[in-house]
Formats: sequence, C-alpha cells, structure tokens
Amino acid sequence: MDTGILILRLLVGLLVAGHGVQKISSHLGGKGLEGGTEEFRADGFRGGALTALAAGGGQIGSGLLLAAGLLTPLAATGVIGVMTVALTVKWRHGLWVQNDGYEYPLVLIGTAAALAATGPGAWSLDAALGLTPYPLWWAAPALAAGLGSGLLTRLVLHRTAAPAIAER
Repeated sequence: MDTGILILRLLVGLLVAGHGVQKISSHLGGKGLEGGTEEFRADGFRGGALTALAAGGGQIGSGLLLAAGLLTPLAATGVIGVMTVALTVKWRHGLWVQNDGYEYPLVLIGTAAALAATGPGAWSLDAALGLTPYPLWWAAPALAAGLGSGLLTRLVLHRTAAPAIAER
C-alpha cells in the first residue's frame, strides 16, 4: 500500500507543481509570467501578475509538499484550492476534458482529498518526522478549506462582466 501511495503522491504532486511552474516561467513549456497573467485575464480574473504569481506559487508549494508527503493535510488543502479555481473556469464546458471541461481538476481534487484521508504513507517526510498517522477527520477540514478557498478566490477575483477593451 505504501508504494501505491508514494507513486500517487509523486505523480499528482509533481504534475501540480509543474503546472504552477508553467504559470510563472518559461520552463516546462510555460509562457512566462506574462503568459500566465494573460491566461488569468482571458479567464476573467483581476489582479494581473499578482494573481498568476499567487496561483503558480500555490501550485508549486502545495504540489511539492504533496509529492514529499510533508504536512499532507495542508498540501492537500492547497491542491484542492487551486484546482477548485480551475474547475470553476472549466465548469461551463461540462465534465469531459476533450471539450475543455473540468474532468482533470476534479480528478486532482479527488486525489488530494483521498491522500488527506489515507495519509502520505510510510515513505514520506511526515512519517520520517513522526507526524503520522494523521487522524481520518483531517480529511474533512482539508476538503472544506480547499473548496472554500477556491470558491472564495473565484468570488473575489473574477470579474462579473467581460473586461473592457482598454484592459486587454
């Protein structure tokens, strides 16, 4: 079981972190901070470069923590939060990813919630530091805080109307 959890943590954590790197740099096929900023503006978000930096930094930090199995409930909360924002962006396209839907963010939310429930496994920094096992009840606040922070981010930073031409 620990091997499966390790593989899952590494896969999901490193993919989330890599996605964050793409938001703020030209590494891993990213378009730099300017490209990340434009992506958020095109999706209707305020904040420009600060929004891209916060999203990218949140993805990098939570993804690396999850991959390492360090502070797993907090890492899961971060992944759930940033992927909830992504889900809200893709919601209007429906579920399936071939239609630019929210399938992928939903899978990452579910995986992070499952890792909060199972814990990071024996091959993790949490285990090495004696922080495990986390009680099962940690999964509920991780899921609630992640979903809540993602929805609050959407509410606060998303424009209700299309941006003015002058802002583009």
